[in-house]
Amino acid sequence: MLFLAVFLGFIAENIRENSVEHHREKQFIRSLMNDIKADTARIKNIINQRTIRERRLDSLTFLLNSNSNTVHTNIIYYYAVTPARLIAFRFIPNDGTMQQLKNSGAFRLIRNRAVVDSIGKYDGSLRNFQRQGEIEETLVQDYRAASAFIFDALVFDRILDTDNNVRMPTENPALLPYDKRDLHAWNYKMYSMKSINKASRRDARLFLQQAENLLETLKKEYNLE
Repeated sequence: MLFLAVFLGFIAENIRENSVEHHREKQFIRSLMNDIKADTARIKNIINQRTIRERRLDSLTFLLNSNSNTVHTNIIYYYAVTPARLIAFRFIPNDGTMQQLKNSGAFRLIRNRAVVDSIGKYDGSLRNFQRQGEIEETLVQDYRAASAFIFDALVFDRILDTDNNVRMPTENPALLPYDKRDLHAWNYKMYSMKSINKASRRDARLFLQQAENLLETLKKEYNLE
């Protein structure tokens, strides 16, 4: 009888521990889903902002290379600020739950191997997506260097308000006396800016799809909404 009581007590304790761990697992999954939902909202915004950015870069290139590049310099200066601004595209993930899973050993609570693999792949894609921003930062520095031969920095300073927002100049401020070589160099830097913008938007769409697929997997496997 004593052996049976000890054995049953062991089974009861094991069931209790499994129940507690399953509850913790579901809590982590729910928290992770909230993080991913926040990430997807941010990514959608970035995709929209990059589409706006693409139109502005195209307009800037067209105007600066047109025969009327001394007529619409107010628009040119207004759009010339766009390539150097990246705050609207900076992606900082909501990875608190992911870091907790990795650093506390809580990944062991997730018993579904397919779910673990999907989360791991998502985390890897997230890190790669972030690294693209570092490449774009370098291209921005190159663009600024080429722009220094064409645009008057005092005009840029004048069209920024106290909150660092850009205002369209009311007049047509003069461009610097650049030559064709300066313009060719600027065009090449602008080409690089356009390319990274398109590539980043493409990869943002792919990453968004991966995030949404992971959300669907987690909802299905854990019966969550």
